[in-house]
Amino acid sequence: MAQQVSLGFKGVESVEQVNQITTALMMVDGVESAEVGQHGAEVEGRVKRDKLIAAVNALKLGIKVS
Repeated sequence: MAQQVSLGFKGVESVEQVNQITTALMMVDGVESAEVGQHGAEVEGRVKRDKLIAAVNALKLGIKVS
């Protein structure tokens, strides 16, 4: 059963960063959809929150994820 996970972001400054985050989240195994904006994301699928946070942190964009 799919679940919805919310993430909050601090430090996203450009559309390019939003696009990079969207791509990274969609690449995580189990993610069905991701709506990403400057201040956060809503992700649906069978995925653990810590995997999503790790995917964003792996981009090394200096963004704080909560």
